[in-house]
Amino acid sequence: MVARAGQPQGQPLRTNMTHIPVLYQEIIHALQPQRGGRYVDGTLGAGGHARGILEACSPDGLLLGLDVDPQALALARETLAPYEQRTHLVQASHITLNQQLAALKWDSIDGIVLDLGASSMQFDNAERGFSFMQDGPLDMRFGPSALQSAADLVNTLDQDDLADLIFRYGEDRDARRIARAIVENRPFHTTRELVAVIEKASPRRGDRMHPATQTFQALRIAVNDELAAVEKTLPQAVAALRSGGRCAVISFHSLEDRIVKDYFRELSKDIINPPYERIYEVERKAIIKSITKKPIIATDLETKDNPRARSAKLRVVEKI
Repeated sequence: MVARAGQPQGQPLRTNMTHIPVLYQEIIHALQPQRGGRYVDGTLGAGGHARGILEACSPDGLLLGLDVDPQALALARETLAPYEQRTHLVQASHITLNQQLAALKWDSIDGIVLDLGASSMQFDNAERGFSFMQDGPLDMRFGPSALQSAADLVNTLDQDDLADLIFRYGEDRDARRIARAIVENRPFHTTRELVAVIEKASPRRGDRMHPATQTFQALRIAVNDELAAVEKTLPQAVAALRSGGRCAVISFHSLEDRIVKDYFRELSKDIINPPYERIYEVERKAIIKSITKKPIIATDLETKDNPRARSAKLRVVEKI
């Protein structure tokens, strides 16, 4: 969702309610919401996907929405106010999915969507510190439960650990050079301070992406432990699905997408020992089937309206 920059911390962000979230139609088509169904939006954001699901499963379908960001949750409550009787919104991470379903006494669900990474409204709010294009505090926390901010990491990690972090989560070949420059120039308190040092350490070459892109991605992933969260959530999501239920996951970079792709591929295979051999301790039939043989990507029209959509990849599976 599009948000206004500079919104005071702790206040709900205002947004254009007609704005459509990334791959909106594709998500609704993938989940095929039905009346009376139970659905989960594990990354609620401003409630765009959730609103579409609730409209499609009218008049009695239910939705559980989760988000660690209190600003996002406040905005989603406004977005979903017309469906209040059919929604359960909780400030919590999707890694607590099993706990949240148990609290509602839902023994299974008909569909779940996960729109991974930071949202547009988080990037567009300078006070959150996600964007290298605006000046703000070096924060990058999705919610108050995160133990460290980006400032904590860049100001305390030793050079080798910082370089490893930037290379592992940002896949930046200049990771060691950037880490050395950060250590030599710290402490840092704002995004612009950090960007200035990165730009000197790793100047832009031709049409290459901005040199701070990968470092900011790496810090955000580390601050919010994003990859571990995906790994913890996917098994819960698949297990919770009823037969025929669907899981739709949107990822925005190769590290997330690789986790999703590999997990879905593993669960879509039969694990059966060949005759007279025991390769696997436990045999099982495939648990899911892939609905998208290749990831769905945004159309040219959508990427024109929303440039951030160009890196989105949607994978969908169905419980057997």
